[in-house]
Amino acid sequence: MTKPTPIFDGHNDVLLRLYKSTSADPISEFLEGETAGHIDLKKAKAGSLAGGFFALYSPSSGKSRPAGGSIAGGQPSPTLPPVLSMDEARQSIVGELAILLKLERASKGAVAICRTVAEIKSAMARGTLAVLVHIEGADAIDADLDFLHVLYAAGLRSLGPVWSRTNIFGHGVPFRFPSSPDIGDGLTEAGERLVRTCAAMKVVIDLSHITEKGFWDVARVSTAPLVATHSNVHALCPSPRNLTDRQLDAIRDTGGMVGLNFGTGFLRADGQMLADTDINVMVQHFDYLIDKLGEDHVGFGSDFDGVMVPEKIGSAAGLPVLVDALRAKGYSEALLLKIGTGNWLDLLARTIG
Repeated sequence: MTKPTPIFDGHNDVLLRLYKSTSADPISEFLEGETAGHIDLKKAKAGSLAGGFFALYSPSSGKSRPAGGSIAGGQPSPTLPPVLSMDEARQSIVGELAILLKLERASKGAVAICRTVAEIKSAMARGTLAVLVHIEGADAIDADLDFLHVLYAAGLRSLGPVWSRTNIFGHGVPFRFPSSPDIGDGLTEAGERLVRTCAAMKVVIDLSHITEKGFWDVARVSTAPLVATHSNVHALCPSPRNLTDRQLDAIRDTGGMVGLNFGTGFLRADGQMLADTDINVMVQHFDYLIDKLGEDHVGFGSDFDGVMVPEKIGSAAGLPVLVDALRAKGYSEALLLKIGTGNWLDLLARTIG
């Protein structure tokens, strides 16, 4: 019997889901298992999800659409959501961070916030869900970056300057389809300061929602590896959320990483958000990414709890379905371990330490 492949995942939105939950006790439900959602502790164990980047995200004002672009009715939006006030953005970020801290405490060792690769490896070795804190869109951070330091003290080690929305640091891409990612302005002066400060603090910069101009601005300003925690191949699915060959070349040349997004609208050639999407479409994206980046620079970036995923996967418990599909395609056990955990841990060792 083949030993399960552990997965360290590049992105999920479970904290937003728990923050928006109407349950009387969403933390207990996460720890004990629940019907709703892609990730809880039981689903993680069933699918060998060992840990990953857990996003803090500020939902758009007056919107019910979750992070990651899961659009009601399956149709992409051609325009960007409205700008958030800093106070509104902070309310949800603080609320989600509080849920994570309570969850860690209530788990009695089953969930741990990790600030270094050594802590991630230690958590994984003892069967603890290893949480790396990420912020998806820096709308809650002030121009002086004071709140960045507060978040860092709470465990933040990865940051996307923008979600698919404009803020004081830069511009995101709308969920338009089909479209080039070259669809707006890039970093502002404040955004360049943010990137430089994150590099100095050893905080990963995530390029998953930024415009192509913003991508190249980060590449110019930062000396760190270029990382897209949850994006796919533009040549296979022409969403502006996906990466062009030129961007993939730049990521490869800096020793960066791409985590494959499970969102069906970012996988399919027609851009449709359909649950019956074939798993082989995901394998095609993996093949392409490995061909462009090499075996050491590709991983998982599910976007669980933020997007519609293929129904054959369904939740974190279904991760072995994708692993088995890759194995059937001829991926070796050594390569599966790299894609599953090794590549992300290597990237983090070279960035956060």
